[in-house]
Amino acid sequence: MDRIDGLAHYRKRFIGTDAPSEQANPLAYLDGNSLGRPTKDSAERIAEFITHAWGERLIRGWDESWMELPLKIGDDIGRVALGAAPGQTFVGDSTTVLLYKLARAAVDSRPTRTEIVLDTDNFPTDRYVLEGIAAERGLTLRWIRSSTEGGVTPEQVREVVGEQTALVVLSHVAYRSSYIADMRGISRIAHEHGALIMWDLSHSTGSVPVELDLCEADLAVGCSYKYLNGGPGSPAFGYVRTDLQDVLAQPIQGWMGTRDVFAMGPEYVPAEGIRRFMSGTPAVVAMLAMQDTIGMIEEASIAEVRAKSVALTEFAITLTDDWLAPMGVTVASPRESSHRGGHLTINHPAMRQVTTTLWEHDVIPDFRSPEGLRIGLSPLSTSFVETYDGLAAIRDVLRGVLIGQSGLNAG
Repeated sequence: MDRIDGLAHYRKRFIGTDAPSEQANPLAYLDGNSLGRPTKDSAERIAEFITHAWGERLIRGWDESWMELPLKIGDDIGRVALGAAPGQTFVGDSTTVLLYKLARAAVDSRPTRTEIVLDTDNFPTDRYVLEGIAAERGLTLRWIRSSTEGGVTPEQVREVVGEQTALVVLSHVAYRSSYIADMRGISRIAHEHGALIMWDLSHSTGSVPVELDLCEADLAVGCSYKYLNGGPGSPAFGYVRTDLQDVLAQPIQGWMGTRDVFAMGPEYVPAEGIRRFMSGTPAVVAMLAMQDTIGMIEEASIAEVRAKSVALTEFAITLTDDWLAPMGVTVASPRESSHRGGHLTINHPAMRQVTTTLWEHDVIPDFRSPEGLRIGLSPLSTSFVETYDGLAAIRDVLRGVLIGQSGLNAG
């Protein structure tokens, strides 16, 4: 499978993927949907930046390129991975801060409406941010009870959206189950009732094709340290549809969002276009690494990246059915690939202990309560052999845990 993989040559561009095959405990990295591997080009890019762009050009770098970097990289992400025309995407703060800014701007633009719609299994920061906004603005949260092994459907959205809905906030790919929501259908339902919709793309970007413009999304946010390999804490991106940019008011007014950044004027005057949604000074160094993966995705095409993602998760499901199902493991992600994102969650009561043991042996998935082991397969850096070795390790560790429990019970 690796020999016929048209994207296999990208793997060697990542640090840590060329360990010798005879190594006693080869690293099987199954957590690319939480933190992607660094690229070799990014290591060179950052070193070059420190010694030249920063070390030699010093503060002149702001005039030469840094000031526009959040907008340039934003347009690159929009073009390559989001289906977004230029001038609608920017790189800014953390995902949490961007969620707050855009959600707060959205509900403030619908002052006569009193409700925000969200689901019970959305990522915690999404729920917490919206709870805070609801408390600030005296709004009511309308909850969709979503399955931890599925996701939100258009039918569920239709049941709760109404004349009082100001904003709907959902994840395109569910962080736990990997379920892909119907972006176009759900966005249409929100708009039928005059509500705005915001999508969290953190588990989509760089793995699943997204068509924000085609689906008539209003707002979106997403992180860059998963499939874009931006590094721990790399800044998130925000998307605001063109016709909303002059309508929504930026709630965290900072100098980088002003019409004339260096005028240092007595009052805040927002910039034209997407820049008005920026707040403070951009994290320039933290934006550098994602550029290399964005370039690889554009070179390979998001369609080919998605095809390999599907092949990897299908392979993992096959191994799970063959090796793990007889030990009581169940697949907690959609089996139909059109409904499944770039990761796979498998459930068993022993998975917390299994994950701890795997980490000790250099095999890295992650655990999601109450009993889910999550396998993140990043298409550009993950091989089929690595997937095979990782699933084999899960099999062996789980078998050992169950044998140990059996012996304990017998004793």
